[in-house]
Amino acid sequence: MLTDKELDPAPLHDRIVAIIGYGNQGRAQALNLRDSGVAVRIGLRPGSPSEAEVRAAGLDVMTPADAADGADLVMLLAPDERLAAIHDELAPALKRGAALGFSHGLAIHFGLIRPRADLDVVMVAPKGPGTALRSLYEEGRGMVALAAVAQDATGRAWPLALAYAQALGCGRAGVIRSSFEEECVADLFNEGAVVWGAVPQILEAGFDTLVAAGVQPEVAYLECVSELKLLAGLIEARGIAGTAEAISNTAEFGALIGGPKVIDASVRARMNEVLEEVQSGAFAAALGEEADGDYPRLRAARKAARETALEAARLRLRGEN
Repeated sequence: MLTDKELDPAPLHDRIVAIIGYGNQGRAQALNLRDSGVAVRIGLRPGSPSEAEVRAAGLDVMTPADAADGADLVMLLAPDERLAAIHDELAPALKRGAALGFSHGLAIHFGLIRPRADLDVVMVAPKGPGTALRSLYEEGRGMVALAAVAQDATGRAWPLALAYAQALGCGRAGVIRSSFEEECVADLFNEGAVVWGAVPQILEAGFDTLVAAGVQPEVAYLECVSELKLLAGLIEARGIAGTAEAISNTAEFGALIGGPKVIDASVRARMNEVLEEVQSGAFAAALGEEADGDYPRLRAARKAARETALEAARLRLRGEN
């Protein structure tokens, strides 16, 4: 775990960084870099709805190819499934010896992008959403990040990646040396099988179980969903073992009896299936097919999520329904 005292900002001095994309990570990283004194330009497709926001922030905005032209480091921070096409568009503009950067390992690890041999290829992956990366920076704190190098053409790739992580404010919390494969596999597994895949499904299943048993939807929502934020805060502060010691004996004993019934050997086996799909590239291929079809499954899932009884209960509790 490297922190600011071990990191050297010099590799970014007098360097130009092009951020391609101004979404969740693009916006946060661009603003943090700017506030750390790094020269930043933003690359967006013509007519992007983010253009006005970029100009309001006082940042230079241009096409991806123009932003990449002459830049020392070009960070591809658009959605994963679009990166290959963006790379093909701007690749001719990349100067020799420049660095190509990512905040997720998918496009490189699964060969969606094959950079020129003269380029450094680096990754700095903050382990959290861009909104939190930005707010932590503004508070004088930071977010843990993984750093990796896939191609070191110049011999200066690692110092550049670590300097970039420091400019994001991640050195305040810690930077872990990793690899594109490790970050990619761990992140996709987490998204599919744990935090984004399993947890919302468990919350909704618990809600539905209580409502079916006659519990008011609002009460079921408070019990099964609202307490998650409190639990997450406790786990972050105390760890899982410390959290168990902080709750009541009733809650701790209930977890001891009920937890293994829900998360049993069959669940762990299915988690391994998710991991195998990630490692084999099957997930990356399915993501590409979904994008090619204009996201039919994602669109349907988003619509269905808005129409659940759980969502209706949430809105009533917030006075929005």
